Order: sequence, then structure tokens, then C-alpha cells
Amino acid sequence: MSALLDVILPVFLVIGFGWLAARTGKFSESHVDGLMKFAQSYALPCVLFRGVAGLDLSLAYDPGMMLSFYIGAFSGFAICFAGALWLFHRPLTDSIAIGFAGMFSNSLLLGLPITERAFGTEALAGNFAIISVHSPLFYGLGISLMEWARSRGQGLSAFRLSRQIAGAILHQPLVLAIISGFAVNLSGVALPGPVWSAVDMLALAALPAALFGLGGVLFRYRPEGDRWTIVWICVTSLVIHPAIAWGIGRGIFGISDAALRSMILTAAMAPGANAYLFAHMYGVAKRVNASAVLFGTAFSILSVWIWLQILP
Repeated sequence: MSALLDVILPVFLVIGFGWLAARTGKFSESHVDGLMKFAQSYALPCVLFRGVAGLDLSLAYDPGMMLSFYIGAFSGFAICFAGALWLFHRPLTDSIAIGFAGMFSNSLLLGLPITERAFGTEALAGNFAIISVHSPLFYGLGISLMEWARSRGQGLSAFRLSRQIAGAILHQPLVLAIISGFAVNLSGVALPGPVWSAVDMLALAALPAALFGLGGVLFRYRPEGDRWTIVWICVTSLVIHPAIAWGIGRGIFGISDAALRSMILTAAMAPGANAYLFAHMYGVAKRVNASAVLFGTAFSILSVWIWLQILP
């Protein structure tokens, strides 16, 4: 119970304050959009840039941890895609967006603060290693499949399709921050102290602002759409993805306790707001993905507490 009170509850209280502010009209939609724009386009990229630039690449990238997490994530995509297409009879483009929700856990807004509160700042190296390829890899897969699905029958050349995909991926601020972080890390260039101080200031503001803004965003997400499809996504995100990652990580690769904690607390998060943003970008499955973000975030209060009890 102490884990629930000390680790999980403060994070969800900040989200709850944002939701309540939006619910009472004190936090308008334009305020929510402005805060989330600041968090997602400026402050959170600073968190990723700082984290990746300072990673010890030889230690952080545990191959067993990375493979276990991403096999679980791609399994989540396959399960949600197949369920949407064949079980719930959704169109192909809807099914791709629903599959995206099944693999894109909220690694940044929930995974980082919960891991930090549970195990300390030093435990975040594994989280940053996973997150450093999270957005590029998942957006790469999602955008590639969606552009392919939408261009079927249009005679679009492979070169033009590849250019569309690359452009869409490289317009993501989080992806640009990760690339910049690797550039600094690998080049060994020492940035001036005032630059690091400015990055630190923005990074410190990122998670509280993003969590509060997420509460406002979740108020906007009305619980609409196919309830069984939503349940399918939530169970896949909160239970199946981390269970697969645990089984492979411990059973096959024998990863360390530290790597296991980062991996599970990233895998076990609810679908991130990017699941809705991806659906919104293409105008498909918006209600289902929005509702999955809302209910998944609510259910994760219990599921994350259970995972914290299981973790060593």
C-alpha cells in the first residue's frame, strides 16, 4: 500500500488536478492545448535530449532488455491489430491505429515519474534507453503501415512513399530531440554551461506541466467507442505487453533487476496520448483510441501498483 501512496498516487493526483481544472472550466481547451504544446514540443524534448546526451551507451543498452520490451510491444500491436480487424471487424486503417495504441505505452509522462519515485533517478538509464528508440520506431512502423494502407491502388512509387514516411517521422519534436542527444553523446562535444542550465530548467518543468496538461486532455476524451475494443487495448497494454516482456527478459535473457524494473514500468503503462494523436493525424479510430487512453490511465493506478508489488 505504501507504493500506491508514495509512488503512484502523487503522479495521478497531478493528472487529477488537471482534469478537475478542466472539468470546472478553470482550464480551457486553449489553455490545455498551449500547455501540452509547451510540454510535448519544448520541455519533454529537453528531458529526452538531456537523458540521451548523458547516457553511458555501453551500459544503458542492455540487448536483452531492449529485445524483451520491443518483442512485447510489437506483440501488443499484433494482438490489437488482429483483434480490431478480425474480431471487431474494423476497417484496415482503423485497425492499424488501434494496433498503434496497443504498443505505444505512456513511457514518458507516466513511466519516467513512476520509475523515478519508486527506484530513484539513477534507475532511469534503462527507461531512457528504451525511450530513445520508442517514438522513432513506433511512429516509423505506424506511419509506414498507414501510408501504405492509404496509398493502396494509387500507384504511389516506393521512393515517394518512403519520402512521405521519412518526412512525417522527422517532423516529430521528440524524434529530433533524441537525434540531437545522440549527436552530442557520440561527438563528445561539451555544450556551454548556460546552455545546459537552460535545458535543465525546461526539463524540470516538463513532467509536472505534462501531467497537469494530460489531465486536461483526458477530460476532453469522452468515453465513447466500442467498449470491447477499448477493453482489448487496455488488457493488452496493462497486462499482456509487460507479461510477455517479463517472460522473455527473465526466462530467456536473464536480465538484471535494474533492467527489469525499467522495462516493466515502461511496458506496463497505459496507452500514451500519442495513440490518440496518431489516430487524429489520420482521422481514424479517434473515439476508440481516446477512450483507451482515458480508461487505460485510470485502470493503470491498480495495475501499476500490482506490478510494483511483483518487481524485485
